[in-house]
Amino acid sequence: MPLEQVLMLLCAAAGAGWVDAVVGGGGLLQLPAIMVTGMPTVEAMATNKFSSVFGTASAAVAYARSAKVDRQVALPGATLAVLSAGLGAWAAASISAEVLRPAVMVVLLAVAAFVTLRPAMGAAPEPHLRTRGRVIAAVATAGAGIAFYDGILGPGTGTFLIVAFTAILGLDFVSASASAKIINIGTNLGALLVFGAQGHVQWALGLGMAVCNVAGAQLGARMALRRGAAFVRVVLLGVVAAMVVRLGWQEFA
Repeated sequence: MPLEQVLMLLCAAAGAGWVDAVVGGGGLLQLPAIMVTGMPTVEAMATNKFSSVFGTASAAVAYARSAKVDRQVALPGATLAVLSAGLGAWAAASISAEVLRPAVMVVLLAVAAFVTLRPAMGAAPEPHLRTRGRVIAAVATAGAGIAFYDGILGPGTGTFLIVAFTAILGLDFVSASASAKIINIGTNLGALLVFGAQGHVQWALGLGMAVCNVAGAQLGARMALRRGAAFVRVVLLGVVAAMVVRLGWQEFA
């Protein structure tokens, strides 16, 4: 691979790490950058997962040190996510991304409208929303549904997790983002186990990108913790808008 392509991928990995640490959606940067090099789609997805799992784990540690992670949801959700994302990755070979793309666009638009029309959402915790049933619903939504989607396609997984935790459990955006990182470790590991067993991961390239992803993730997590829920909200809406534009371009261009 030419040096300029390697440098481009390293920069994309750092940017993706930052975005993933704040609101998720780093694959919006990293996955297309890998595919520009001509790498086959499944190998690009696999290498993207390998790089991302390091950055996500790094961000999770940074958040955990500030006691922002909802362990009651994140730990069982992450365990379930390993299996669900693995099943999604296994199914990825037989389900075309073109089939899922319109549905993902609709969900993203709904997320954008939901967050925009509820300006107080995620600004502060809403503990009165938390019940045993809602905790179970959050674990199932994150660890089964969203994790399975991450294994098949992936873009927006972190964003969907944050919105789910905020809407279902009443977490503020920072705590929701912190908890989402734990689930994301599970989804990345589950998909990576399948992709790795199938021989799709470009290990050397992925390791170099992982170093840059970690650097970006550390910066992103610290900024989110320092600037709070309002900052996370703005970045979340920006990432959702960017994902809608990208998916729309792929669908209609």
